[in-house]
Amino acid sequence: MRIESFIANRLTDPKEAKGSLSRPFIKIATIAVALSLAVMIITVSVITGFKREISEKTIGFGSHIQIVNYDRNLSFETVPISTEVNFLPEIMEIKGIRHVQRFGLKPGIIRTDTDMQGVVLKGIDTDFDWSFFEKNLTEGNTLTLNDSTSTNGVVISRTISQLLRLSVGDTFDMFFVQEPPRIRRFTVEGIYNSQMAEFDKLFVICDLKHIQRLNGWEPTQATGLEILIDNFRRINEITYDVDDIVAFNFLEDGSRLRVMSIIEKYPQIFDWLGLQDINVVILLTLMLAVAGINMIAGLLIIILERTNMIGVLKALGADNRFIQNIFIIQSGRIIARGLFWGNLIGIALALVQLHFGLFKLDEASYYLSTVPINLDVIHILLLNIGTFMVTIAMLLIPSLVISRISPDKTIKFE
Repeated sequence: MRIESFIANRLTDPKEAKGSLSRPFIKIATIAVALSLAVMIITVSVITGFKREISEKTIGFGSHIQIVNYDRNLSFETVPISTEVNFLPEIMEIKGIRHVQRFGLKPGIIRTDTDMQGVVLKGIDTDFDWSFFEKNLTEGNTLTLNDSTSTNGVVISRTISQLLRLSVGDTFDMFFVQEPPRIRRFTVEGIYNSQMAEFDKLFVICDLKHIQRLNGWEPTQATGLEILIDNFRRINEITYDVDDIVAFNFLEDGSRLRVMSIIEKYPQIFDWLGLQDINVVILLTLMLAVAGINMIAGLLIIILERTNMIGVLKALGADNRFIQNIFIIQSGRIIARGLFWGNLIGIALALVQLHFGLFKLDEASYYLSTVPINLDVIHILLLNIGTFMVTIAMLLIPSLVISRISPDKTIKFE
């Protein structure tokens, strides 16, 4: 064992520290580090959880990437593309893409005996990934589709079901403003609740064949293709890869295709989520400052209390670096103790919220019913390492006080 570590162990020993002036300040510094880390763990877990949940909900309605006609306007009356494209196998070979599916959009008006509501039909085919809607389904079932016949069943949101007083098994008429005007009767097969009000009021899921017939499209035509990927962090990279393949292709009528990520489609949502990172940075900075300042104060008091010991060590030939290491090692152990309790408190509170959802949110404002939690081992490790390194670095400043302590002025008063 190094001599610095041996001396630091003696200083940290509760028996040796009993009755010392610095003992309560050491406890305060430990508590400050623990609370700071606990707050940082909870903050990062909540913010990343919030971003993940909102991103997943948005992606559930529009996938990660869409391939549509380049002439598509801002309305939901879309120009179709052929889904039998020769570059589709090449797209599927891109690493990170897990699924491609067809979709169609068609605006219309739902009319019941007492109410009316404008919505958008989203037509899906047998290749549709139901995982998002199955996760958010509250009543009934998803649609059972096949290639030969169409189904009149639809899946609506809880918001629409409440607005129009519809339940599973009810039928309603839907009108389409076109020439000539058309009407279709649908049956409610299932009800979902994503808690995303602007989407829940808008989308009704139906069989793609209805939209193809209403628009006079061929069975191979659709509004576009939706692409789902494995890792959202790679969305920009994969979008560029898909665009490199698609951008040089023209349709039979001479029009081109457009590749659009969900971030481009709903920039207002993802810009809002991006602003949450600023809140994280500010809070982490404040918490690190609190922990660091308390540790600086604690170390200064420890040094002042051990002034005589420092003088004796210098008289025996110890240099400033040797003595600084003693107090840095002692402070490191105090920080480590604080990190242990901080992890215990922070992770415990996060797990309680994750499993029991004690803290509620206003769905209309936050799109979630409870505070979300995303516990990531990497985030926790980085917070621990960062807190330890930053706090230790801040302690180098007060440790310089040791160089100003003179042996002759400290020992003579003993």
